[in-house]
Amino acid sequence: MVQTDIPQISRECNSWREKLRQFKEEITGYKTKLQEVASHSLSKNDMTGVEHFQNQFHIQLINVHDLKQAIKMHDRKLQFAPATNQDDGLVMDHESLHDQYQTQEHTLQDLRSDFNQFIRSVSLH
Repeated sequence: MVQTDIPQISRECNSWREKLRQFKEEITGYKTKLQEVASHSLSKNDMTGVEHFQNQFHIQLINVHDLKQAIKMHDRKLQFAPATNQDDGLVMDHESLHDQYQTQEHTLQDLRSDFNQFIRSVSLH
């Protein structure tokens, strides 16, 4: 059985949740910026882009929320780990959540880049 450093894993969970809160705030800011852009006269192509980003922001806010909740539940399970002695499963769960967190982080980086490029292209018109 793998010996688990519960306090370290818990700190990682808290760090991920804090970063996810920041992602949520960032996406909320992007939604505000998108509303500003949408209030101007836009081409049909630009309006398609607005719709795309509205959908993406909505989806990513849901994904961030769901991942944050999964991490919170995992962290709670950690508090009972010494009593239940299920370290192997917790480590596997933690690694899976870490993979999901990294995937979410990369998705948001791509979305940030795409949105900034969209904003620049709309501003040039």
